[in-house]
Amino acid sequence: MMENKEILELTTSAWREKVYIETTEYIIKGYVFMPKIGKRNRLLSEILNTSKQFIAVKNCSMESKLVPQKDVEYHEFIQVNLSTILIMRPLNDD
Repeated sequence: MMENKEILELTTSAWREKVYIETTEYIIKGYVFMPKIGKRNRLLSEILNTSKQFIAVKNCSMESKLVPQKDVEYHEFIQVNLSTILIMRPLNDD
């Protein structure tokens, strides 16, 4: 579990973007973070073009596409394999 100081460091030294992620199995809505280096408008491209295999998604919901009647799951933190992402786009707060 992250300490409050670590969370504050992450949120003040990183861009935060709410995103919609779709895989073959799930619809995920949550927040991704990137260091405040470079331009914010390149955030999602930088995440998708990274050499890493996984991205971290915080404070997210996961809706099953294969079992629509299944309850939506909520998680503080998940990792998503980049190779499973079909669509990722910014999600406006409603």
